[in-house]
Amino acid sequence: MNRLYALAFCVCSILAVQTKGQDQQYTQFYSNPMLLNPAFAGTSVQTRVAMNYRNQWPALPQSFVSYSVGVDHFVPTFNSGMGITVNHDKAGVGGLTYTSASFHYAYEIRVTRKISIRPGISFGFGSNYLDVNKLTFMDQLARDDDGATTLDPDRTRFEQEPVNYPDFAGGLVFYSEKIWLGAALHHMNEPIQSLTGGESRLPKRFTMHGGVRVKLSETGAFSKRQYIVPAFNYQAQGLFDQLDLGFYYEYAPLMVGVWYRGLPIKSNDYDYANHDAIAFLVGYEYNNMTFGYSYDLTVSELTPNSAGSHEISLVMEFATKRNKKKSKRRIMPCAKF
Repeated sequence: MNRLYALAFCVCSILAVQTKGQDQQYTQFYSNPMLLNPAFAGTSVQTRVAMNYRNQWPALPQSFVSYSVGVDHFVPTFNSGMGITVNHDKAGVGGLTYTSASFHYAYEIRVTRKISIRPGISFGFGSNYLDVNKLTFMDQLARDDDGATTLDPDRTRFEQEPVNYPDFAGGLVFYSEKIWLGAALHHMNEPIQSLTGGESRLPKRFTMHGGVRVKLSETGAFSKRQYIVPAFNYQAQGLFDQLDLGFYYEYAPLMVGVWYRGLPIKSNDYDYANHDAIAFLVGYEYNNMTFGYSYDLTVSELTPNSAGSHEISLVMEFATKRNKKKSKRRIMPCAKF
């Protein structure tokens, strides 16, 4: 069975370097929103530190693991938000890794007392690396020895050093006290990321996202304010697209959410309904920290073999008392997960 897994991964690895890649994704995309849209830079009270961890399909041998860290800050003097994000993604047993670092800038325009628009841009660098020594080639499976080395000439096709490239993105967010709507275009320059010296480019990724915050009750002597927050996130990259549709229920300090991921009206090339996952999320806020956990229940054809996906987020916000009072006039209504 181990050799079968090795053979399957060998085939997938060779195919992967010949096709166009896709970005890693997070279920809790609002916990580090600059990954979704650079216009979200500086949308916290003052300073925000966000950390995310995702383990996708852990039942597979060596699952897909992603990490991200983001720090952003709002400068009221210049109506500007600035931030930095660092991402790292490891795919399977083959030592294929992706690392990126980006600087984000957004400018806040107050259209009216309750309506604002935020254009944003980001500049960054990405790096792809494939540890060829962790790949299993066909001759290693066919020989009777331990298969520790390979003579397969395909090995020489792969780059032995990281492939580095610049990366640019831009976005726009409109928001009021109850509604937000944004769109962003990532990888605007479609950087070359081939691991074989070819012309394989990272396709542009378009995202559109929004939602509305609905108050269910007021704060009383023995009750806390409650909200329901329906939201959506549509993404398209290359030949692939998906829709995340769901809602959050907030009853401070607790929050729960349910999301559907897929495009049920669109079938794939194998005539299967395009369903991917149902995500369940729970969050808890304590002082200046917000902790979130989500589980993606896979509902596609991969269901029996994936064991879903796990994701953890931790967000910390820091601000002076003066900025906390001012922030009530400009904080976005979107959720924190």
